[in-house]
Amino acid sequence: MNRKLVILLSGLYVVFMAILAFYYYKNGASFKSTVAIGGIVCGAVPLLLALFTKLQFNLPIVISYLIFLVGSQYLGSIRGWYGLGWWDTFMHFVSGAILAFSGIALYERLIHRNAGDEISPWFVFLFTLSFAALGGVLWEVYEFSSDQLFDMTLQGGGNKDTMTDLIADTAGGLAIAIWAGIRTKIKIKKG
Repeated sequence: MNRKLVILLSGLYVVFMAILAFYYYKNGASFKSTVAIGGIVCGAVPLLLALFTKLQFNLPIVISYLIFLVGSQYLGSIRGWYGLGWWDTFMHFVSGAILAFSGIALYERLIHRNAGDEISPWFVFLFTLSFAALGGVLWEVYEFSSDQLFDMTLQGGGNKDTMTDLIADTAGGLAIAIWAGIRTKIKIKKG
């Protein structure tokens, strides 16, 4: 059921972005058309994984990812909500939280099942926070590289924009890392 829902939701997003890409290209809005093409690519990631791999999907993470794409690509870039000033920071906070949840899912898949009682809550906290912060750093490297190599303006506010984004990513990851550490501590006490 999860796989079918991932295919359906991702497919709907890809079709929505394809329609927007065609519409904006036809009307000469090249920036919005380019963002929509990026939306097709980003939306296709869970779709392709569902179709061509045997991965078990964490449905809340996939749905959160697609909602994030709507917020960042459609509302933020196409509809102009990034012009509100706070939207970019909010999206980075949300992405930090989503990355932290992804880190938890990855961690839970990688650890040996019997290791659960021996894992320190501090390790879970640090792994989760580090995973979210690394994701934020890699995104800022992408923005900087795009600006330098392709003369884009992804880091419109320069160093202030970069640092605000990194702080928001880390804050989102920190909130989830605290929750993950507490949850692990509670599991250990019950076990």
